[in-house]
Amino acid sequence: MLLKKTLIALTVSALFLSGCGSSSSDDNTTVEETGFTFDATELITNLTNDVIVTGYDTLNDKANAFFIATQTLVNTPTEANLLIAQNAWKAAREPWEQGESHIFGPVDSLSIDPHLDSWPLNTSDLQSLLDGTSTFSADFIALLNDDVQGFHTMEFLLFGDGVDDNEKLIADMSEREREYLSATAEVFYGYTQDLYNAWVSSDDAYQDKLLTVDNDIYTSQLAVVEELINGMIGIIDEVGTGKIADPFGADIDSINTSKVESQYSWNSLTDFTDNIKGVQNVYRGEFENATDKTGIIDFVSAADATLASRVDDEIAAAITAIIAIASEDELPFRQAISDTDGRVRIQTAIDALATLQASLENDVLTLLNDWKV
Repeated sequence: MLLKKTLIALTVSALFLSGCGSSSSDDNTTVEETGFTFDATELITNLTNDVIVTGYDTLNDKANAFFIATQTLVNTPTEANLLIAQNAWKAAREPWEQGESHIFGPVDSLSIDPHLDSWPLNTSDLQSLLDGTSTFSADFIALLNDDVQGFHTMEFLLFGDGVDDNEKLIADMSEREREYLSATAEVFYGYTQDLYNAWVSSDDAYQDKLLTVDNDIYTSQLAVVEELINGMIGIIDEVGTGKIADPFGADIDSINTSKVESQYSWNSLTDFTDNIKGVQNVYRGEFENATDKTGIIDFVSAADATLASRVDDEIAAAITAIIAIASEDELPFRQAISDTDGRVRIQTAIDALATLQASLENDVLTLLNDWKV
């Protein structure tokens, strides 16, 4: 008991001394308080409404346009209509890939991510379906596994296997391929509509959870900002150590082109670039043509303006490095990983992404500890 009383006395004494010493030391020298203040209301409102929700609205509009293009292709199978459908697929791909910088909420809880973007594609099962006699409808497709629907199924049908080129001809596209494509595009559009509605239209709209920060998911502005920063970190890690590094391999003998995402359309480098542009959208608070909006950069600037500028430059440098992988020869990623000079450029991009990820993890995320909410 004596030991327990002694420990209690020491603890109380320590607390008293700590409280008394918070503003001055024994020599009456003022101790500066650490931390910074920042009202994140405008940041959260802008990123929720003008970046995330606007992005999903754009995705939904482009998914609808793509579905219409596939219907036209079924009814009028021409080279021109095939090209329109191919370009519509790429147009829908852009907001989706940029949106992977904030892949939380309904896109996760409703399993919309795997519904739309499962990779790799199960070409064996897909071919069996095409060779069969089933009638393809949206209801039929919706019951299938994710690996025979979504972006990459439609990509394969539109562009071919992508080995020699990405220019499939209408003569190479069967009637059943066109029918499967259009039915899958209809299901796809349904999922993008569900995603948008979950953010804005339901009784439990997810945007309200971020905006009110008084619910079972977000209890403070800090929780929302942390979610947003971790979202950026997550996609940077996925691009650098997954999407690029996995097929790239440790050396030229360990290349695995089967792991290259969006390889059929030769859209891989555009995907990777859009992923990091999505990070830039969240960091700068901008989407498409929006300017002078509040983003994570403003939160960082409140604590350290030099760091805020450095991270902004690192994001831009990572985007530039990814674009440079193609070089003047405009090599698709699946070819660049086997090219000697291409591998040098790819390593430069991987390094730029690693630098950016380290800054967000070690310098930006840790600012939450000093933020006086």
